Amino acid sequence: MNEATQLLEFREAFYRRERRSVPLVRKFVRQALVDWACEERHVNTDDVLLCVSELATNALVHGVPPGRGYRLFLHWDRAETRLRVEIHDSGDGEIPETAPPPDPTAERGRGLTLVAALASKWGVGERNPGKIVWCEFAAPARLFAEIPR
Repeated sequence: MNEATQLLEFREAFYRRERRSVPLVRKFVRQALVDWACEERHVNTDDVLLCVSELATNALVHGVPPGRGYRLFLHWDRAETRLRVEIHDSGDGEIPETAPPPDPTAERGRGLTLVAALASKWGVGERNPGKIVWCEFAAPARLFAEIPR
């Protein structure tokens, strides 16, 4: 096995269009983070779980037609100390390239603003059908030297 393959961890799961899928996604991601010891590598578990909840909820509300589901992909790159979260939906809803400013009087609409604030970066990709909404979490460069390899 080559070194690049050994340093990249991957997990995937499928969820139906059900409200109970969001806590299941959080549980799945939390277990992966524990297994990969991500928190020890300066990835904030609470930030990751909040962003995963927001992206999964957005998929349910805006991106998954009745009778379908969404897929979660997690990529942990040990060499880069970076976690990538992807939610693949199957709907035709669109997400703007930048987080829209939330209406201060609205009870909803802050999810992408939170993701943009907590993740190192985020974005939207094409998928047919649907779209991919992703975010990444990376340890600051100054911390890489502190991490035992």
